[in-house]
Amino acid sequence: MQVQGFFEWLGEALGSIIRFIVDLLGGFFDMLASAGHNFIQGLSRALGMDSSLVSLAALVVGLMLLIAAVRALFRRAFVSGLILLLLGLWLLSWLIH
Repeated sequence: MQVQGFFEWLGEALGSIIRFIVDLLGGFFDMLASAGHNFIQGLSRALGMDSSLVSLAALVVGLMLLIAAVRALFRRAFVSGLILLLLGLWLLSWLIH
């Protein structure tokens, strides 16, 4: 009878520890998700755009076009730099209200 009580106590203790860790990790990941959501909402509100996945992907593509244009201009490839710059600015101006 003593052995059964010991293992019951050990199982409860182990279960409590596991439950604490799962709750702690759940709270941590919930906090990260909330922070990411608030960041996306603030970014989209500041830029005046929708917070949809397509709009965010278009924003990333537009910024990548601008970066590629600057890199091309530093390489003295003026024609491709100008084309990339105009494409990036066109996409971002279309996206931002």
